[in-house]
Parts: sequence; structure tokens; C-alpha cells
Amino acid sequence: MTQRPDQSFALPTLTAMVVGSMVGAGIFSLPQTFGRVTGGLGALIAWAIAGGGMLMLAFVFQTLSRRKPELDAGVYAYARAGFGAYPGFLSALGYWTVCCLGNVSYWVLVKSTLGALFPVFGDGNTVAAVAVSSVGVWIVHMLILRGVRQAAAMNTVVTVAKIIPILIFIALVALAFDPEIFAASFRGGPGLEGQGLAAQVRGTMLVTVFVFVGIEGASVYSRYARRRADVGIATLFGFLAVLCLLVSVTLLSYGVLPRAELAGLRNPSMAGVLQAVVGRWGAVFVSLGLLISVLGAYLSWSLLSAEVLFSAAKAGSMPRFLAGENRNGVPAAALWLSNGLVQLFLILTLFAEEAFLLALKLTSSMILLPYLLVAAYGLKLALGGERARPGERRRRRDIVVAGLATLYTAGLVYAGGLSFLLLSAVLYAPGTALFILSQRERGTRMFTRAEAVLFALICLAAAAALHGLWSGRITL
Repeated sequence: MTQRPDQSFALPTLTAMVVGSMVGAGIFSLPQTFGRVTGGLGALIAWAIAGGGMLMLAFVFQTLSRRKPELDAGVYAYARAGFGAYPGFLSALGYWTVCCLGNVSYWVLVKSTLGALFPVFGDGNTVAAVAVSSVGVWIVHMLILRGVRQAAAMNTVVTVAKIIPILIFIALVALAFDPEIFAASFRGGPGLEGQGLAAQVRGTMLVTVFVFVGIEGASVYSRYARRRADVGIATLFGFLAVLCLLVSVTLLSYGVLPRAELAGLRNPSMAGVLQAVVGRWGAVFVSLGLLISVLGAYLSWSLLSAEVLFSAAKAGSMPRFLAGENRNGVPAAALWLSNGLVQLFLILTLFAEEAFLLALKLTSSMILLPYLLVAAYGLKLALGGERARPGERRRRRDIVVAGLATLYTAGLVYAGGLSFLLLSAVLYAPGTALFILSQRERGTRMFTRAEAVLFALICLAAAAALHGLWSGRITL
């Protein structure tokens, strides 16, 4: 597709895409989600591991954007280039599902927030909550159909607006920070006596993945970049800015309320923390900030979900109908399918007791394969998978960075646990029908031998997950 000049994105817009994608609902729930499983020490270790691992992944995205400027829609394109059509498709499918699940979590948390004022919304998974959320889904859908650039410009404005309440929260909580309260919960405190430090840290891993999802925002939209070099710069700048916000919100909260009280807060738990500092208006202030934040993140993820389907369809890994654009240059068919899946997931939240946590953990599980394939592709290139190699010193650096990123993402698969890994197969297995359809459309071979084995393993994992759900061994 020939890029229209009026649709190109400069560095600030690309950076806003990264920050807007990463800063959504998750940051507003960090005090409670961390407080449930660990104390201050475990949180410090968790952020050191997650921050270091994701920094390596950010460097991989930066390197790949420099070495492979012809590859658009990064997450999908890198997996396909490195490992073939079907793994590339799985990466696209997983990433697309992540976008849709992330949008569902935003609506659930918004309605949970409003539920404090309007009980009819409950914890965000009542019939009224789903009905109102559904209206919001289709309003944003119609906005995006008017043009990608217009939606991206609104995302930039909203990104700036939603960072301001978070910075004010950090400043006020820092002033109220009590070292004695922080010290009492440093190793976990009451309620976590039987949990070792390693178990506490492991319990945070899927949470940290969830709040970092979006680091690839600039890479996915690389075809819109005014300068390809800006893609890597935007990824790095956006990541470092968001990391500072995440660590500050988490650790400062341990100095305001004991860990057990943090664990019992209603989401968005940042509201409860600020209320403990300044009174009722603090909860209202955070709730308003969350609504602004979710609007920006929802716009970003809606754009990303359609873009990854569109790019995969253009490359032949998705059915042709998903490559269609409307007169405004928006991948309309991909957007309709994406929001259709969001609508389906919203209805399913009616049957989940803790809909937000379920969406969070499924989102984190589904993103692991795309991230692992990106890191592994970076390692493959660094080890000399192609003739064009960088200088020897840079090559050694790339091997170390990509190796650490691969080790980190592979470790996340283990930390996530078997249950959610199997549940992700329930989505990958039937989703492969889109790949089969695309291969038939183009008259190409369905699977290579290795890909057929991979598909069989995914089907077995999906069957095991369904049996686990039926028997009660896996619960939602």
C-alpha cells in the first residue's frame, strides 16, 4: 500500500502511541494487584526483573526497526520473517486477541469504577455494565472509521491528559509516604507468612507483562512513520517513561497503607490509596483520571488490533477480506472483526466472577508467544542468520541483548503457569481456521511438516484446557 503523506506520524505521535498503549487500566490497579501477592521487597525485585527484561525487548525492537526497515507491523512481520508463515500467523492472532482482551479489561474496570457510585454496574460484569460498554465500543468504532490520523491525533491529546493525574497522584503520595508502614510490609507481612520471596515475585509476573503490553505500539505502526529511525527511538523513550510511572505508583503505595489493606482495595485501587491521603476527593480524582486514561488506551488498542490483522492479510497470512480499506484509509473489515470479538468477550464477562483479573491474565498469556518470537528473531539475526551482519562489537551486543530478551520471555511462559498457557491454546486452535482459509485462497501449501506438528500440539493443549474447564481443574 502506498502511504499517504497526510497519514504519516512524527516522533511525538509515535511515542504517544507507545505511552498511550501501555498506560491504560493496569496502572490504576497496581496497588491492589501487587498487594495481593507480595510486599515491597518482592515488588522491587519484580520490577527489576520485568524492567530489565522489557528493556532488552525494547532494544530488540529498536534494533529490528533499524536492520529490517522494510518489515511493517513489527510483532507479526518479525515472527513471519524469522520462523515462517504459520508461526507468523500465530503471532498475529495472539497479538490481535491481546488487543481485544485489553479493550475488554478497560471497559470492565471503567464500569467497576462507576459501580462505586452506581451499584447497577457492580464490579463491571453486570448486564447493565455490559450494555453500556457495548454502546461505547461501537461509538469509538465509528470514530476510527473516519480516519486513522484523526484517531491518532486524539490519542496524543488524551495521552498527555491522562499522564497528569498520575503525576499528581505520585507527588501527593510521596509527600504522605511513611517509612514505618513501608517497612512493615517490606517482606510481605501478615497473610503472606507461608509465601517465600520467589513465590511472591512469580505471582507478579503476569501483572507486569499486562502493564508493559503496548511497548511495540510504534513498531506495529511503522508503516506510518515519517522516518523509520523514529520507530526505535519512540519505543525506547515510551518504555522508560512508563517504567518510571509504574514503579513509583507501586512502591509509594506500600508507604501509605499496609499490604493487607492494599490487597483488599476495590479497583481502581489507586483511588483507595489517594483517598487515604487526601480524603474522598482523591478517589474521585483518580476515577476521573482512569476514565481519561482508558479512553486513550482504548483508542490505541483499537487502532493496533485492526492494523495487525490488516498487515497479516496484506502479507497473505490472513483472509483477503481483512486487507480492505475504506475511503479514509482505515482497514474497516479488520476493525469490524476486532470489535465483534470485543463484543463477544464482553458478553462472556457476565459468567466470570473476577472479570478484570481474568482478562488481565489471559491478555498476559496471549502476548507471550508474540514477544518470544520477536526476541528469538532478534537473536537469530544477531547470531548470523543472514549474510548482512553488523560490526563485531555491535554483533556481540545484539547477541547479549536478544539472548536476555529471549530468556526473559521464555521465563514468562513458565511464570504464567500451565493453566493460562492451556487456555491460550483454546483461542489459538480455532483461530487457525483463518490461516487455513488464507492458504486456500492463495492455493499454497497448508502447513509444512513442522507447522503441522505445531498445530497438532496446539489442538492437544486446547483439548486439555477444555477438559480441565469441564472437570473443574481449571477455573475462570
